[in-house]
Amino acid sequence: MSPWTHPPTTPEPDVGAGHSHVEHPSLGPAPRNLRVLMAALVGPLVLATLVGLVLLWPDGDLELTAPGVDVQRGTATVTELVPCQLVGGKEVEGCQAATIDVLSGPGEGDASVAVLPYGEKAPQVDVGDRIIVSYTAGAPVGEQYAFQDFDRGPPLLTLTILFAVGVLVLSRWRGIGALASLAYSLVLIVVFTLPAIMEGSSPLAVAVVTASAIMLVTLYLSHGFNVRSTVAMLGTLVSLVVIGVLGWVFTTVGHFTGLVDEGSQYISGVAGQVDLHGLLLAGLVIGALGVLDDVTVTQTWAVWELADVDPDASVRTLFGRAMRIGRSHAASTVNTLVLAYVGATLPLMLVFSALSLPFGIAISQEVVAQEVVRGLVGGLGILAAVPVTTGIAALIAARLVTDRAAGRETGRTTAGGGSHRA
Repeated sequence: MSPWTHPPTTPEPDVGAGHSHVEHPSLGPAPRNLRVLMAALVGPLVLATLVGLVLLWPDGDLELTAPGVDVQRGTATVTELVPCQLVGGKEVEGCQAATIDVLSGPGEGDASVAVLPYGEKAPQVDVGDRIIVSYTAGAPVGEQYAFQDFDRGPPLLTLTILFAVGVLVLSRWRGIGALASLAYSLVLIVVFTLPAIMEGSSPLAVAVVTASAIMLVTLYLSHGFNVRSTVAMLGTLVSLVVIGVLGWVFTTVGHFTGLVDEGSQYISGVAGQVDLHGLLLAGLVIGALGVLDDVTVTQTWAVWELADVDPDASVRTLFGRAMRIGRSHAASTVNTLVLAYVGATLPLMLVFSALSLPFGIAISQEVVAQEVVRGLVGGLGILAAVPVTTGIAALIAARLVTDRAAGRETGRTTAGGGSHRA
């Protein structure tokens, strides 16, 4: 061989959807008995998820206990700012209104007048702004439309497109699966999770079924239908069980009611059938799913790569090496998770600071304590996910390496004995 000639290399498999069955370019496909075992583990989970979806699927017959005023909403563009006429046609000092072109909702395509918020800290509305307006049919003329919020649809759409392009540029074909998984998760939550909870189904049961349905589809869609994805799914499942049990125990012992903010109070008033304590647990389970996905997938892929680099490594060696990766990953992920929950309560903590509440009392307030429970229970779920997933992955990767070596030895034996065949 010429010194300038490179030895042939095994081509890396296409990562497109059509080749997602490839386990690893070196480890090769999983043997049949291992695939059967994986199917035996996943099959009952799939069946239980489908049964849960059927039993808990909302029937659309939702009745609110206190529907209140019939208010509709739409979008509009501000064309001119004018003084507002309220209270029997008299001008109100400081009050402002705007002429608007209604873009969607009641009166679509018409020009009308909308009352704007006023006061020292009211949002500033300018000509050309796109706003969300509420429409009350029974209100006096000139007061039927009122400013509710700014319409942030266009910038959010632009940001979404940038996000999708970034995912596709970095992940290529796998990015399509990731985006499809994200869309599926959001649609499932909108059409199943939220209506089922609103109709009075157990929020924890709905969250478990939702998490299972999301996990089964998104892991395989994003990472391919292979043993690695199954290992990551099993690790995620065990961790979700840990999170659900710990969350139930500590929210029960801590006397959490779930009735801590305006949203919860509104729901309790208009939909008394919703279990707010269960809703807290549901948010905990679904919120932890995305982080667990990241941890379990990373650990599984790390074990596979380590097994490829060192085919002679034992299960214990693979586990030890991958755990060193997992410890660093878990430490950074737990920190990220806890800081995210701390950030969610930062404005409230400022209120407690202004009131000079002792730290122990401030953190015991339910609105803060529930974020503490979410962060710590989610962190414990991550800590459980690392060794569980790493252990399963090490066992299976070592088995694949052994089967590969046995296959090569069988091939050499068959090739050597071929001349003795008739």
